[in-house]
Amino acid sequence: MRSSNPALRDDTFVGYGGDATMTLAGTINKTGILLLLAMGSGALSWSLQRGGAGFLLPGIGLIGGFIVAMVTIFKPSISPYTAPVYAVLEGFLLGAIASASTAKSPGIASQAMILTFGTLFGMLAAYKFGVIKPTESFKRGVIAATLGIAVFYAIALVVGMFGVNIPLLHDSSMLGIVISLGIVVVAALNLVLDFDFIEQGVNNEAPKYMEWYGAFSIMVTLVWLYLEILRLLRRLRN
Repeated sequence: MRSSNPALRDDTFVGYGGDATMTLAGTINKTGILLLLAMGSGALSWSLQRGGAGFLLPGIGLIGGFIVAMVTIFKPSISPYTAPVYAVLEGFLLGAIASASTAKSPGIASQAMILTFGTLFGMLAAYKFGVIKPTESFKRGVIAATLGIAVFYAIALVVGMFGVNIPLLHDSSMLGIVISLGIVVVAALNLVLDFDFIEQGVNNEAPKYMEWYGAFSIMVTLVWLYLEILRLLRRLRN
């Protein structure tokens, strides 16, 4: 089973079993806990940014979140401890970004949040009722698109260090909006792959701590989805 989410590898659930096993309900509950932690730290970061303090929080969230994510991916057994830390750190980052975005475009952060949660529940329903089926060809297409986006962003980051901006990544032209919408769609489709991968873990009787790891993988996708929706809304307003 493959997923374009780096938190979910082919061998994630291989070789596990035992009395205390992973359940879908447990994974959903832990996902809810991570979301609450992220929203709590996000609200704190938001208020500190508005007050002129907390200028270090975005950097702490970005760098710390990346490090914790890498540690979690390579050692899933510690996810009950690292997943909550990751959620708090990402909340610091997203809260600061949302505060800055709202200062320029009032209401945009809350709109992005509503659309993100709406997309989450919509994709969950589509997966649950078989509207979208994660076939092998579907998975290959989403993975290829996700890798293409990652390469595109990596190139933009490298050339940006030399003062070169890629127009389609920053402008609000019709083509730029279409590309941004396409990236949002790909991010949303990654949720379907994540749901399917987690269900396979439940079926394979993965250990209980993998509920935290599954929740962490959903958080990784949701953070990406929120940022892309926020970028799309900024372009639409412009």
